[in-house]
Amino acid sequence: MFKKKEKLPKEKKVRTVKVGTHKKSVIALWLVLIASVSFGIYKNFTAIDQHTTHEKEIIELRLNDTNGIENFVKNFAKSYYTWDNNKETIEKRTASINEYLTKELQDLNVDTIRTDIPTSSTVSDVQIWNVAQSGENEFTATYEVDQQVKEGDQTKSVSATYTVAVHVDADRNMVITKNPTLAPARQKSTYEPKAQETDGTVDAETMQDATTFLETFFKLYPTATEKELAYYVQGNVLEPINGDYLYSELINPIFTQDGENVKVSVFVKFIDNQTKAIQISQFELVLHKDGNWKIVK
Repeated sequence: MFKKKEKLPKEKKVRTVKVGTHKKSVIALWLVLIASVSFGIYKNFTAIDQHTTHEKEIIELRLNDTNGIENFVKNFAKSYYTWDNNKETIEKRTASINEYLTKELQDLNVDTIRTDIPTSSTVSDVQIWNVAQSGENEFTATYEVDQQVKEGDQTKSVSATYTVAVHVDADRNMVITKNPTLAPARQKSTYEPKAQETDGTVDAETMQDATTFLETFFKLYPTATEKELAYYVQGNVLEPINGDYLYSELINPIFTQDGENVKVSVFVKFIDNQTKAIQISQFELVLHKDGNWKIVK
């Protein structure tokens, strides 16, 4: 006899929950993630912008401090280069310059002026030639001092150029960190502009006509009112000077053609009625003729 096959029990299926991208909770999570990333990027760029702005403000502040440095160095120089050969004056000088110097430099300068020195000195002028930033809070100043130095019955003028270093702290307070050090004096530049010459583009008749106009104008110009100038000048190219000057002559007018206009480079000699000295002014003008001549530039 055949035995009946026993039926195996069916395995129960485990229920699974599928999470689709369409579910509201997932969408919300994506939104939070996107918002977080966007906020991080925004903060990063904002921090860079703020840092850049902050550094820009610091740089501008430092550059604006040069006027303060100039005054600080000028006041120091007036004290440093002024002395008399007596104990009281020398002590006052020492106390005064110590207000500007580091402790090391104070000690260094104790004996620079002594009672046995045969001279006395007064400062007639201090000129600041340059202030340059040499570090984050460090500046170098170049200055020239003009002194009247007296020895016995003789007085002579002395001029010399020096540099000092100035430290500016966070509170904008200053101190000199480098002792006055000899520096080259400023020299006159050898530059000479190219001399202008008449290039033949303006004919002799036009030059004579324009010269007559300029002579008439400059006789009137020193005392001309705005209304009177309007007849000779376009707009406010030349404004009233209301001066007590007497026209004398034109010196070496140079004419060149410029389209429909005529350019003129000219020196004008006046006599100053107050000082009786000769005053020579230099003009670069553009003339235009439309019936009458007029200064248009």
